[in-house]
Parts: sequence; structure tokens; C-alpha cells
Amino acid sequence: MRTGLLLLPSRPAGELVEIAVRAEALGYDDLWVADERFFREAYTILGLVAARTGRIRLGPGVTDPYSRHAALTAMAIATLDEVSGGRALLGLGAGVSGFRELGVDAARSAVAIREAVELIRRLLAGQTVTVKGAAVRFDDGRLDFTPPRAGVPIYVASQREAGCRVAGRIADGAIMQGCVAEPLLRFFRESVTEGARRAGRDPAAVELVARINVCIADDARAARDVMRPTIVRSLAAQRPDFFTFRTAGLELPAALREQVLSLPYTHDPAPLMKLASLVPDTFVDAVTLAGPPSVVADGVLRLACSGMGQLMVYPLGPHGNINATFERFQTEVMPQVRRELERS
Repeated sequence: MRTGLLLLPSRPAGELVEIAVRAEALGYDDLWVADERFFREAYTILGLVAARTGRIRLGPGVTDPYSRHAALTAMAIATLDEVSGGRALLGLGAGVSGFRELGVDAARSAVAIREAVELIRRLLAGQTVTVKGAAVRFDDGRLDFTPPRAGVPIYVASQREAGCRVAGRIADGAIMQGCVAEPLLRFFRESVTEGARRAGRDPAAVELVARINVCIADDARAARDVMRPTIVRSLAAQRPDFFTFRTAGLELPAALREQVLSLPYTHDPAPLMKLASLVPDTFVDAVTLAGPPSVVADGVLRLACSGMGQLMVYPLGPHGNINATFERFQTEVMPQVRRELERS
């Protein structure tokens, strides 16, 4: 099982680069930087990381087809591939952050993602392209340099069936956040497989990536408490149907539902913390991995045996200290997982 580390660029650039250098030394395969508004700019951070690393693959995890035109994404990812010596990868999803402030209408996201991927692939292949899509338009344009690789791996991230089918149809990999509970894993696998088969592709050619919030702490209760505000944020992003949790077979407690429906999507911890105590343990366990290394290892092993090709770790820790989680994941969790996989 491959491992990736996802960073939110909420820290100083120098600190993010040092974390990335340490991640490469620990053995992470991929380093993803979230393209979230309005934090530090993802491609700038990735360029700095490229200059300090030599093996780990690098990419935005994920960008979207709305806040940045697909042609500009092609330009950026080709540049990153050049400066990193062919280590770039691209994560693309529907997005959510900053859309209100930017006045973005994120309608028909699955269509927008598909059209964006198709344009990006053609531009990376050095073509001059005209596209008049439903969501993406580009008129007789090309990149004014030769991209080093036409085949930069493209991963499509989605929580929804249509997006997962698009991943199966056109992408090198599919990413789903929080697919820990078995119904979510089953939904992810089946949706991607359906998309691949409809396109005449071998579903095995699409790498399945579980993007999971992880907190490693010897105190299981403390680890779960770290996760509760992130559950509130996920619920706010998925209003009004709370699709992921409903798919996992969970119903929101009435008090939590009422509060979440009035909460804006935000990374500000203050409003999230106010509702954190209302989040049941079952919600935490359905979409995150939290607890001592042995508990997290059991969860990772189940994901590996369920067909996940990569675990993308978004590390969390008490008081914002993520170091223990991303260090212990590679030094304590993954050795247990690999031993069990070798035995089986």
C-alpha cells in the first residue's frame, strides 16, 4: 500500500517544506498540498518542496476546475513536473472553499471535472486545443513550452457517485475522503468500477486512494476529540443531505443537525469547536482513523484488504501538533500493516 501525506498550507512556507523533507525521509510516496482558499498558494509551496526533495511525488490535493481555469492548471502542473524532474501528479475535485467569496457557481461539478481533465491531457500532450464544453471553454490555445510529460498522473477526488464514475472513466486514480466505514468503501469501489466499465477500461487500472483524517495518540478518547471539529466541517460542506454520513448509515442527532444547517463552511476552529461535543463517536469512527498505533493499523489494514492502493494521510493532533501523527504513522503503524500483509 502506498502512502501519501496531505498538508493544508496554513503554516509558514519554510515549516511546510521541512515537513515535506521529513516525509520523504520517512518513506511517504506522495506529498499533496491542499489548494484551499485563502491559505498559502499551493504551487508555490510545491515548487519549494521540489527543490528540497528528490524522490517523493508532488501535487495539489486537490485543485478544482472553477477557481483556476483548467488551462492554467495544465500550465502549473507542467511547470511543477519540469522543476521536480518528473515527479508531479495532479489531484482535481469539485472544490468548496472560497467559492462564495469568489462568486463561483460550482454547478455540474462532474461535467466540469471531466472536461477539465480532457483539456489538461491534451495541453500536456502539446496540442493546440479548442474546447466548447458545458463548463470548460478554451479557444485555439496551447502551452508555450513543451511539457516534459504528457502522462502526468491525474487523480479525481469526489464524495459523490457521479464524480467517482468520472474518476473511473478518465482518471489514473480516484480519491475519496473519509471512506473508512464499510458501506463507504463499497460505494467508492462500486462507483469507480462502474465508471471504468462504462468507458471500456479495466477498473484495476484506476488506483483507489482513501483520503483519511488521522490522529495517532495513545489516549483513544483524546484522539477522537481532535477529530470532532473536522466532522463538523465535513457536515457543513455536505449540507443539506450529509451524503457521506447518510451512506455510512448514520443519522445526525437533531441538535447537531439544527446547528450545522446554520454554520458556514470554514477552517476557523472557533465555530467548529462550539459544536464538537455534539458529534457522536460513531461519526468519528465512520470517516477517520483515531487512536493508538495498533487501532490505526487495524483500520489501515482493512483499507488495504478492501482494495485501496494508497492511504492519503491528513495528520491531526492535539493543539495543532501534527508531527507525532505523521511520524508515528510511518514508524509504528505501517510496519504493523506491512507485516500483516506479508503474512496474508
